[in-house]
Amino acid sequence: MKSSQNIPCPHLLCHAPYAENQHPRASPSSHHSPQPTSIMTAASPSPSSCAVSSSVAVVLLALLAASASAAAEKETHLRFYWHDVMSGASSTVTRVAEAATTNASATSFGAVYVMDDPLTVGPDLAAASSRVVGRAQGMYVCAGKDSLSLLMAMTFVFGDGSAYNGSSVAVVGPNQAAMAVREMAVVGGTGAFRFARGYCQARTYSFDAKTGDATVEYNVYLRHN
Repeated sequence: MKSSQNIPCPHLLCHAPYAENQHPRASPSSHHSPQPTSIMTAASPSPSSCAVSSSVAVVLLALLAASASAAAEKETHLRFYWHDVMSGASSTVTRVAEAATTNASATSFGAVYVMDDPLTVGPDLAAASSRVVGRAQGMYVCAGKDSLSLLMAMTFVFGDGSAYNGSSVAVVGPNQAAMAVREMAVVGGTGAFRFARGYCQARTYSFDAKTGDATVEYNVYLRHN
């Protein structure tokens, strides 16, 4: 993208003020009166002034490059529902590790789960209108000793039902169950979301305390190439 800003020349020329040459008084016998002249002398730029000017030019170039890069970025908002199914024969999450004290902990501190959870456009996993757009693949760890807090490390992998088929977004961060809105960082992406950064917000839509099944609404805000 072309910029309308002008970049100053990195070398500034410093000029000395006008100076008049001094001429001796003519003797009475002189036939020609002296002709005063004015000369403008140019002083060479000092090394320090050139260095400062070059630094300013470099900074301006860097700012222009950053501005062009920012203008080329895209912003995308994704919204879908994440289904963590623990019950039944078609469970999408499984416990793979635990600490010696995990079963005695009210928060399951130390438990590690691996997931392959479906992502849908609507909150009802069984509804025909709620098509699957991808999977949340990764793991979460019960990392809160005194409160239920999950450390999430997962990738949203988009599939055939999505306009971003083959692309993915990586998310890492704490998921504190007691909070109405939990925010986690987007740390990267692939495909349409290369060089992605941003954040996502999770809101619990439903939770079954007996089975452990949960449906969570995710809103993902991205900046990417």
